[in-house]
Amino acid sequence: MDHWYRVAKQATWSSFLDVRQSFNTADFVAPHVVFDIGGNKYRLVSEINFGRKVLFIRAIMTHEEYEKGTWKL
Repeated sequence: MDHWYRVAKQATWSSFLDVRQSFNTADFVAPHVVFDIGGNKYRLVSEINFGRKVLFIRAIMTHEEYEKGTWKL
């Protein structure tokens, strides 16, 4: 998580492709960007406003919680 935070804090992403250059396992699940954290043990669900350069963390959960899909509601 610390590594993700340090990279994201310094990032100047202007598109999802930029995110993928920093984190090649990131997925776009509209309107969310989902990051694998801790060797695929956790998921960080975010929304990124690329124009304003703002990232909102919507949820941090285990892989099992993520798979249930309730975070999409």
